[in-house]
Amino acid sequence: MANVRKFMLAAAFGAAMAASGMASAADLAEQPYIEPQPVMATGGWYLRGDIGYKWYNNPDISFVTPTYSDPWNNTSLDNTGLLGVGVGYQFNNYFRADATIDYEFSAGAYGEGYCGGCGGVGHTIESADISAWTLLANGYIDLGNYAGFTPYVGAGIGTSYLETSNVGYINPNGVTGGWDGAGQWNFAWALMAGASYAISPNTSIDLNYRYLNLGDAVSGYIPAGGGGTIQYDNITANEIRLGLRYKFY
Repeated sequence: MANVRKFMLAAAFGAAMAASGMASAADLAEQPYIEPQPVMATGGWYLRGDIGYKWYNNPDISFVTPTYSDPWNNTSLDNTGLLGVGVGYQFNNYFRADATIDYEFSAGAYGEGYCGGCGGVGHTIESADISAWTLLANGYIDLGNYAGFTPYVGAGIGTSYLETSNVGYINPNGVTGGWDGAGQWNFAWALMAGASYAISPNTSIDLNYRYLNLGDAVSGYIPAGGGGTIQYDNITANEIRLGLRYKFY
């Protein structure tokens, strides 16, 4: 009888262990499978395109000959638009760099100059159109991500090509005339601040402000007044730019 009791106890213990193992196996089977997520690369090449509007500051304009310089009064340079493209590289979450080329549409330059043939009475209305190409190497510091927005600051250096055309004048007596334009390369630099917003893992919209120093422009040779050129110096602008960046992973 004792042997029977031992056998029954052993059988009951074995059944309990088997039931426990089946329950554990069932629990394991019920656990969902979580697929490992790929790690998103922080670095990569990107392309960019920009459109914008620029407010030129008043330049310094003067007629310069080998013997004297005649500064003009009430100088101005009209506002205009721009188009730009570039290619860059995102090194990490905080630093990126790109090379850009922008075309700034022609803007009208104006000033009031001395009228040598007017008997010292009145002044001439001087005008010209100035267009610009700008090539810059830029670096940016991204300042973190906040609900999809990434604010940043940046700076750039490079070169600009300023070209004058439609250089002309109107004297107080109504006499008009014109001169040749010319082109000139300059050192250029810029400071930027803005923010981007990621609309997809690869694509971001970029809105920014840029201060741009383009250098100087010059007219063609002018034989009047002993011969010289019109100098358009210290051409700077404030820009609002809207862009799109596409990143390659």
